[in-house]
Amino acid sequence: MKRSVYQLDVFTDKPLAGNPLAVVTDGDGLSSRQMQAIAREMNLSETVFVQKPTGNRALARLRIFTTTRELPLAGHPVIGTWFLLALLGVVPAREGSVHVLQQTGAGILPVDIAFHEGRPVRVAMTQKPAEFRPARIDRRALAGTLGLGPRDIDPSLPLEYVSTGVFSLQVPLRRRALLQRIEMNPPALRKLVRDPGAVVYCFALASGNAAYARGMMQVSEDPATGSAAGALGAYLVHQGRLKLATALEIHQGIEMLRPSRIRVEVLAQHGKLVPRVSGTAVPIMQGILDF
Repeated sequence: MKRSVYQLDVFTDKPLAGNPLAVVTDGDGLSSRQMQAIAREMNLSETVFVQKPTGNRALARLRIFTTTRELPLAGHPVIGTWFLLALLGVVPAREGSVHVLQQTGAGILPVDIAFHEGRPVRVAMTQKPAEFRPARIDRRALAGTLGLGPRDIDPSLPLEYVSTGVFSLQVPLRRRALLQRIEMNPPALRKLVRDPGAVVYCFALASGNAAYARGMMQVSEDPATGSAAGALGAYLVHQGRLKLATALEIHQGIEMLRPSRIRVEVLAQHGKLVPRVSGTAVPIMQGILDF
């Protein structure tokens, strides 16, 4: 059976930057084993399969696969997929913002697509309320796994695991230049962090509600990590470094020559911190799966 597959660069408005994503737009009828095999074939950080939702609340169901496993939720797959679906007309174009619901492994979650002159210009996803968990990790050991010294980690902020759907370890650095010096030791980092799914999100704050970051996946590096970016926004509000509903612009992927820009706003809902992560995308390739 022939199925359409697209590749996009996400969290960028320029081709060959941002975080690459594959999207199979007609994923119904594929087994989990087949989807996993296709994700391995695509060989990108994530591949999304768009399916009919199992209920009538959501417009579409998104199943998200890495090359090794299925994820309940991830940032750049959601942003890129809904940008593509808006381009293809699955989301009706309307000047201003269109609100839809998506079915994910993390539940039914809202997405907002901003249109201008009939084309999508930005997609915003509301993540799950933030969960915080202390990170009982030795700073000296952690710095060593990143090729840094213990004094390079900012002592005024804690190491903390934060989840808005997927846990990440938030690692504050004293200044931006330290990000360029990171040389990850993957085996040592995996042994220290222990949670194989946790992104190690190293960041440095800058003026004007901006931050620079690198997302370490314990095996490789990610040029744009929407889930960890949302967690960073919640972490900074929790630590009193960012005001509610204030836009935080995160620059990531610079060291990989895949510059990305992620926007995060954190809202308070029912006593919880809820991030909204937004960005844009660029389609760069279209093809047919035939097997």
